[in-house]
Amino acid sequence: MLIQPTVDRLRALRLPAMSDTYLTQRQDQAVLAMDFDSRLALLVDAEILARENRKLARYLKDAKLRVAQACLEDLDYAPGRHLDRPLIRQLATGEWIREHRNVVITGATGVGKTYLACALGQQACRQSDRTLYRRLPRLFQELALARADGSYATLLARLARVDCLILDDWGLGTPNDLQRQDLLEVMEDRDAARSTVIASQLPQEHWHAYLGDPTVADAVIDRLVNNAYTMHLKGPSRRKREDPKKA
Repeated sequence: MLIQPTVDRLRALRLPAMSDTYLTQRQDQAVLAMDFDSRLALLVDAEILARENRKLARYLKDAKLRVAQACLEDLDYAPGRHLDRPLIRQLATGEWIREHRNVVITGATGVGKTYLACALGQQACRQSDRTLYRRLPRLFQELALARADGSYATLLARLARVDCLILDDWGLGTPNDLQRQDLLEVMEDRDAARSTVIASQLPQEHWHAYLGDPTVADAVIDRLVNNAYTMHLKGPSRRKREDPKKA
Protein backbone atom coordinates (compact mmCIF):
# COMPACT_ATOMS: atom_id res chain seq x y z
CA MET A 1 0.00 0.00 0.00
CA LEU A 2 1.35 3.41 -0.99
CA ILE A 3 1.08 5.61 2.11
CA GLN A 4 2.94 8.72 0.94
CA PRO A 5 0.68 9.50 -2.07
CA THR A 6 -2.33 9.49 0.25
CA VAL A 7 -0.57 11.81 2.68
CA ASP A 8 0.45 14.11 -0.15
CA ARG A 9 -3.12 14.29 -1.45
CA LEU A 10 -4.50 15.07 1.98
CA ARG A 11 -2.03 17.90 2.36
CA ALA A 12 -2.79 19.14 -1.14
CA LEU A 13 -6.43 19.29 -0.05
CA ARG A 14 -5.30 21.39 2.95
CA LEU A 15 -6.07 18.67 5.46
CA PRO A 16 -2.79 18.65 7.43
CA ALA A 17 -4.23 17.40 10.72
CA MET A 18 -5.98 14.56 8.93
CA SER A 19 -2.76 13.56 7.16
CA ASP A 20 -0.74 13.69 10.40
CA THR A 21 -3.36 11.64 12.25
CA TYR A 22 -3.44 9.14 9.39
CA LEU A 23 0.31 8.60 9.78
CA THR A 24 -0.08 8.27 13.56
CA GLN A 25 -2.82 5.71 13.12
CA ARG A 26 -0.47 3.58 11.02
CA GLN A 27 1.74 3.19 14.10
CA ASP A 28 -1.06 2.25 16.52
CA GLN A 29 -2.16 -1.38 16.37
CA ALA A 30 -5.24 -0.70 18.48
CA VAL A 31 -6.42 1.91 15.97
CA LEU A 32 -5.58 -0.34 13.02
CA ALA A 33 -7.86 -2.96 14.54
CA MET A 34 -10.82 -0.58 14.30
CA ASP A 35 -13.28 -0.73 11.45
CA PHE A 36 -12.96 1.75 8.58
CA ASP A 37 -15.82 4.01 9.69
CA SER A 38 -14.35 4.44 13.19
CA ARG A 39 -10.91 5.28 11.85
CA LEU A 40 -12.37 7.75 9.37
CA ALA A 41 -14.34 9.42 12.17
CA LEU A 42 -11.10 9.88 14.14
CA LEU A 43 -9.44 11.49 11.12
CA VAL A 44 -12.34 13.87 10.60
CA ASP A 45 -12.44 14.77 14.30
CA ALA A 46 -8.71 15.53 14.27
CA GLU A 47 -9.08 17.92 11.34
CA ILE A 48 -12.08 19.68 12.87
CA LEU A 49 -10.31 20.10 16.21
CA ALA A 50 -7.19 21.48 14.51
CA ARG A 51 -9.25 24.00 12.56
CA GLU A 52 -11.11 25.09 15.68
CA ASN A 53 -7.80 25.56 17.50
CA ARG A 54 -6.37 27.63 14.65
CA LYS A 55 -9.51 29.74 14.54
CA LEU A 56 -9.36 30.33 18.31
CA ALA A 57 -5.69 31.28 18.08
CA ARG A 58 -6.52 33.79 15.35
CA TYR A 59 -9.38 35.31 17.34
CA LEU A 60 -7.20 35.61 20.45
CA LYS A 61 -4.40 37.21 18.46
CA ASP A 62 -6.79 39.78 16.99
CA ALA A 63 -8.34 40.45 20.42
CA LYS A 64 -5.01 41.57 21.91
CA LEU A 65 -6.16 40.78 25.44
CA ARG A 66 -4.01 42.40 28.10
CA VAL A 67 -4.09 39.19 30.17
CA ALA A 68 -3.78 36.58 27.45
CA GLN A 69 -4.12 33.58 29.78
CA ALA A 70 -7.24 34.87 31.57
CA CYS A 71 -10.13 32.40 31.67
CA LEU A 72 -13.37 32.14 33.60
CA GLU A 73 -12.44 28.69 34.93
CA ASP A 74 -9.58 30.20 36.96
CA LEU A 75 -11.60 32.87 38.74
CA ASP A 76 -11.23 32.95 42.52
CA TYR A 77 -14.65 33.16 44.21
CA ALA A 78 -13.37 34.12 47.66
CA PRO A 79 -16.31 35.58 49.64
CA GLY A 80 -14.67 38.96 50.12
CA ARG A 81 -14.51 39.58 46.38
CA HIS A 82 -18.30 39.80 45.87
CA LEU A 83 -17.91 37.85 42.64
CA ASP A 84 -21.33 36.54 41.60
CA ARG A 85 -20.86 32.89 40.57
CA PRO A 86 -24.37 32.45 39.05
CA LEU A 87 -23.89 35.61 37.00
CA ILE A 88 -20.48 34.42 35.76
CA ARG A 89 -22.03 31.09 34.73
CA GLN A 90 -24.72 33.02 32.86
CA LEU A 91 -22.15 35.22 31.11
CA ALA A 92 -20.11 32.13 30.18
CA THR A 93 -22.93 30.97 27.91
CA GLY A 94 -22.38 34.00 25.66
CA GLU A 95 -26.07 34.83 25.51
CA TRP A 96 -25.33 38.38 26.65
CA ILE A 97 -23.44 38.88 23.40
CA ARG A 98 -26.30 37.41 21.34
CA GLU A 99 -28.64 39.80 23.15
CA HIS A 100 -26.25 42.75 22.61
CA ARG A 101 -26.00 43.46 26.32
CA ASN A 102 -23.05 45.07 28.11
CA VAL A 103 -20.99 44.28 31.20
CA VAL A 104 -19.74 46.92 33.63
CA ILE A 105 -17.01 45.90 36.10
CA THR A 106 -15.97 48.38 38.79
CA GLY A 107 -13.74 48.22 41.83
CA ALA A 108 -10.54 49.53 43.35
CA THR A 109 -7.18 49.08 41.67
CA GLY A 110 -5.83 45.54 41.71
CA VAL A 111 -9.05 43.68 42.55
CA GLY A 112 -9.08 41.78 39.24
CA LYS A 113 -11.22 43.91 36.91
CA THR A 114 -8.89 43.57 33.94
CA TYR A 115 -8.50 39.83 34.48
CA LEU A 116 -12.27 39.31 34.58
CA ALA A 117 -12.79 41.49 31.51
CA CYS A 118 -10.12 39.54 29.60
CA ALA A 119 -11.59 36.23 30.78
CA LEU A 120 -14.92 37.29 29.31
CA GLY A 121 -13.05 38.24 26.15
CA GLN A 122 -11.36 34.85 25.93
CA GLN A 123 -14.71 33.12 26.41
CA ALA A 124 -16.14 35.23 23.60
CA CYS A 125 -13.25 34.17 21.35
CA ARG A 126 -13.93 30.53 22.18
CA GLN A 127 -17.49 31.07 20.97
CA SER A 128 -16.28 32.65 17.72
CA ASP A 129 -17.22 36.20 18.69
CA ARG A 130 -14.89 38.89 17.34
CA THR A 131 -13.29 40.52 20.35
CA LEU A 132 -11.04 43.54 20.88
CA TYR A 133 -9.36 44.83 24.04
CA ARG A 134 -8.34 48.45 24.40
CA ARG A 135 -7.42 50.71 27.27
CA LEU A 136 -9.69 53.71 26.84
CA PRO A 137 -6.78 56.24 26.89
CA ARG A 138 -5.10 54.25 24.09
CA LEU A 139 -8.34 54.11 22.10
CA PHE A 140 -8.61 57.89 22.32
CA GLN A 141 -5.07 58.13 20.89
CA GLU A 142 -5.95 55.79 18.02
CA LEU A 143 -9.07 57.76 17.19
CA ALA A 144 -7.10 61.02 17.21
CA LEU A 145 -4.51 59.55 14.83
CA ALA A 146 -7.31 58.23 12.62
CA ARG A 147 -8.78 61.72 12.41
CA ALA A 148 -5.40 63.04 11.33
CA ASP A 149 -4.65 60.46 8.64
CA GLY A 150 -8.14 60.19 7.20
CA SER A 151 -8.95 56.70 8.47
CA TYR A 152 -11.42 57.82 11.15
CA ALA A 153 -14.51 56.40 9.41
CA THR A 154 -12.69 53.12 8.77
CA LEU A 155 -11.71 52.77 12.43
CA LEU A 156 -15.24 53.55 13.60
CA ALA A 157 -16.60 50.93 11.21
CA ARG A 158 -14.10 48.38 12.52
CA LEU A 159 -15.07 49.08 16.13
CA ALA A 160 -18.75 48.81 15.20
CA ARG A 161 -18.22 45.29 13.83
CA VAL A 162 -16.51 43.90 16.93
CA ASP A 163 -18.90 41.58 18.78
CA CYS A 164 -17.25 42.15 22.17
CA LEU A 165 -15.35 45.41 22.73
CA ILE A 166 -13.47 45.60 26.04
CA LEU A 167 -12.66 49.12 27.27
CA ASP A 168 -10.31 49.04 30.24
CA ASP A 169 -9.16 51.91 32.47
CA TRP A 170 -12.41 53.77 31.95
CA GLY A 171 -12.29 56.96 34.01
CA LEU A 172 -8.55 57.65 33.88
CA GLY A 173 -7.86 61.26 32.94
CA THR A 174 -10.42 63.79 31.78
CA PRO A 175 -11.61 63.51 28.16
CA ASN A 176 -11.62 66.62 26.01
CA ASP A 177 -14.44 67.65 23.69
CA LEU A 178 -13.19 65.59 20.75
CA GLN A 179 -12.66 62.51 22.92
CA ARG A 180 -16.17 62.81 24.34
CA GLN A 181 -17.53 63.01 20.81
CA ASP A 182 -15.43 60.03 19.76
CA LEU A 183 -16.76 57.99 22.65
CA LEU A 184 -20.33 58.90 21.77
CA GLU A 185 -19.76 57.85 18.15
CA VAL A 186 -18.40 54.47 19.23
CA MET A 187 -21.24 53.86 21.68
CA GLU A 188 -23.89 55.02 19.21
CA ASP A 189 -22.66 52.55 16.58
CA ARG A 190 -22.70 49.71 19.10
CA ASP A 191 -25.96 50.52 20.88
CA ALA A 192 -28.31 47.50 20.74
CA ALA A 193 -26.09 46.01 18.02
CA ARG A 194 -22.94 44.80 19.79
CA SER A 195 -21.68 44.18 23.34
CA THR A 196 -19.22 46.27 25.33
CA VAL A 197 -17.31 45.44 28.53
CA ILE A 198 -16.23 48.35 30.74
CA ALA A 199 -13.60 47.95 33.46
CA SER A 200 -13.25 50.98 35.70
CA GLN A 201 -11.94 52.10 39.06
CA LEU A 202 -14.51 54.89 38.92
CA PRO A 203 -17.92 54.10 40.47
CA GLN A 204 -20.83 54.59 38.10
CA GLU A 205 -22.20 57.49 40.12
CA HIS A 206 -19.10 59.50 39.14
CA TRP A 207 -19.26 58.83 35.41
CA HIS A 208 -21.26 61.97 34.69
CA ALA A 209 -18.58 64.12 36.29
CA TYR A 210 -15.84 62.20 34.48
CA LEU A 211 -17.41 62.74 31.06
CA GLY A 212 -17.98 66.41 31.77
CA ASP A 213 -20.53 67.49 29.18
CA PRO A 214 -23.98 66.63 30.63
CA THR A 215 -25.60 66.00 27.25
CA VAL A 216 -22.86 63.68 25.99
CA ALA A 217 -22.64 62.00 29.40
CA ASP A 218 -26.36 61.23 29.37
CA ALA A 219 -26.14 59.78 25.86
CA VAL A 220 -23.05 57.64 26.52
CA ILE A 221 -24.15 56.32 29.90
CA ASP A 222 -27.66 55.57 28.65
CA ARG A 223 -26.24 53.41 25.85
CA LEU A 224 -23.91 51.56 28.20
CA VAL A 225 -25.70 51.03 31.48
CA ASN A 226 -29.38 50.51 30.84
CA ASN A 227 -28.92 47.00 29.44
CA ALA A 228 -25.75 46.10 31.32
CA TYR A 229 -24.83 43.42 33.82
CA THR A 230 -22.91 45.13 36.63
CA MET A 231 -20.30 43.79 39.03
CA HIS A 232 -18.49 45.67 41.75
CA LEU A 233 -15.41 43.74 42.88
CA LYS A 234 -13.92 44.13 46.33
CA GLY A 235 -11.09 42.70 48.39
CA PRO A 236 -7.32 43.14 48.56
CA SER A 237 -5.11 43.67 45.52
CA ARG A 238 -4.72 40.54 43.39
CA ARG A 239 -1.31 41.70 42.21
CA LYS A 240 0.19 40.41 45.46
CA ARG A 241 -0.82 36.83 44.65
CA GLU A 242 1.92 34.28 44.08
CA ASP A 243 0.10 32.80 41.06
CA PRO A 244 -0.55 35.57 38.50
CA LYS A 245 -2.45 33.16 36.24
CA LYS A 246 -5.45 33.16 38.55
CA ALA A 247 -7.59 36.09 39.63
